[in-house]
Amino acid sequence: MEPLGVIVGVDGDLATVGMYQMSNNADFLWDGDILIGPKVGAYLTILQNDIKIIATVVSEKIMDQQNTVKSKEFDNRYSTNSINRIIMLKTQGVIENNSFTLTSKYVPMVGNEVTITTNQDLNSIYSITSDEDTICIGESVRESKKINLPIDPFFASHIGIFGNTGSGKSNTLHKLYLELFRSKYRQGIFARSKFFVIDFNGEYTQPNQFGVDKSNKKIFNINTRSPEDTIPVTKKYLFDADILSILFDAKPATQIPFLRNAMRRYNKIQSSEEFAQLECGLLKALFRDFKNIEVRSIEDWINNALNMGVESEFLLKLSDMLSSYYGKLQITDVSTDQTEVVFDNFQLTPYGENKFIKLRENMAGTYNHLPELKKLKEFLVFQKIFVTAWKNTNIDFINPLFKRIESSINSLEPVINIVDNLNSCFGAVNIVSLVNANQDVKRLIPMIISKMVYDEQKLKVTNENKVTSTCHLIIDEAHNILSVDNNKSSDSWQDYRLSVFEEIIKEGRKFGFFLTLCSQRPADISPTIMSQLHNFFIHRLVNENDLRMLQNTVPTLDINTFRLVSTLGKGEAIITGNAIKSPILLNVYKENSIRPRSDDVILTDMWQ
Repeated sequence: MEPLGVIVGVDGDLATVGMYQMSNNADFLWDGDILIGPKVGAYLTILQNDIKIIATVVSEKIMDQQNTVKSKEFDNRYSTNSINRIIMLKTQGVIENNSFTLTSKYVPMVGNEVTITTNQDLNSIYSITSDEDTICIGESVRESKKINLPIDPFFASHIGIFGNTGSGKSNTLHKLYLELFRSKYRQGIFARSKFFVIDFNGEYTQPNQFGVDKSNKKIFNINTRSPEDTIPVTKKYLFDADILSILFDAKPATQIPFLRNAMRRYNKIQSSEEFAQLECGLLKALFRDFKNIEVRSIEDWINNALNMGVESEFLLKLSDMLSSYYGKLQITDVSTDQTEVVFDNFQLTPYGENKFIKLRENMAGTYNHLPELKKLKEFLVFQKIFVTAWKNTNIDFINPLFKRIESSINSLEPVINIVDNLNSCFGAVNIVSLVNANQDVKRLIPMIISKMVYDEQKLKVTNENKVTSTCHLIIDEAHNILSVDNNKSSDSWQDYRLSVFEEIIKEGRKFGFFLTLCSQRPADISPTIMSQLHNFFIHRLVNENDLRMLQNTVPTLDINTFRLVSTLGKGEAIITGNAIKSPILLNVYKENSIRPRSDDVILTDMWQ
């Protein structure tokens, strides 16, 4: 290869090259190959003995050799044979023994000659070592060379995919996993790994999406207006005091302690009969200790039982006679038309005991047919009566919590299915579409799923003492739930939400749990989470806050590559991170048939 120029200056990893006259071409034909000329962004090779130092062009300018005469008569500026081309190179790595590596062992020196980077050298730069398995999702923008991405370092890492709307990020996300599932490891992937896609816009619910059929994929269409599918959630996970405190936005002073004590008792209840016995025992205690309680506690108990669906003439009569109760309570038994004494001197009579046995049986039957969340709600209401009847807790501190409990349970009940365990509940690939969900469900479901599957994976690895399977959580439009400043969320919810994902992204790798985030607003995502991502696909971004976030949190993105971010075309992306040796400018292939539902609307076609 003929030299194009010579190093005339070195400043750190930057080298100044004086180019020979023949170098001023955009492309060169060499040994039958068309090679990219020395223009900004292109690779050049610096020859130093047997070592090839690979560098990229970062800038160019000219120097006029005949610009010393001041007289206009003899002014030869910018004339033929008066211009020398000067370019600046930034060192990227070294080709040694036909392999491209990153090292600071070799640096350019004045006098080293510079040549075009050959196809063989480009293959070394872009290729992976021979013992690595790869996938291909696109080709380099400038050289049109297929780019192979190593499977292990990419998918055993946390990945960030960022770009403005319409820049191609959804296609990149889909293409990345489509090619993974097309690889020779397809069968093993579906046997040993699970993938969860949180899809806020319903882009990945089409048949054969990700190249996966129904046998290995489950789609959960979460629709709060017209309930369709439900998300399986383990009772052990959901009915945890810490989780419920966050879901119900419980306040620290009185509401969180109330929930903790209530859930401690609730989780000990093994049957509907135990529930009914506990609550009927509470009603007996309220009548026995009538002088020391809030009278409305008995009214609240009876009203809640009736609202729960307990059909009891006995309860109605108790309610009617309550105003005249001062230790003795009599009712007319409809079966005998006789006046019977239920309580005498604040004690339950044998007749009353018999009536309470029937009440308990009726209550157990009603409770047994309630959905799990309704069971929890009814228990909490009775528990509120228990803690406030004897004035141990001010009811005014507890009542606001129950408004939030009502709202959260009403939102969650149609869309979740409480199960004992997750066996057979999910497929290898699981798409959770939230496009038809309300804001509360969009806030709650991703967090519930993320924490639940992470805890399941963590527990499995801890018990087995090694990673025998993996879990991959993919969140499209991640800024919806990972925003560092979400005014719609309470402080406790925001703190919990961020702490969960910060734990996942910091500790997940050791448990075989990997995160892929896709977003058009990286600046909205917590900097702690952003800084822990390992590999990046960066599409076009123009917002200053987003660009600043990338500059501050992506350590492998050098300043010259960073300057390209705002000029990238549709489908073009910069790949950088731990899995590759040097940032790559990639054009991601677009699938013709299998692709996300994110294409631009062609208005003129629609209007014809």
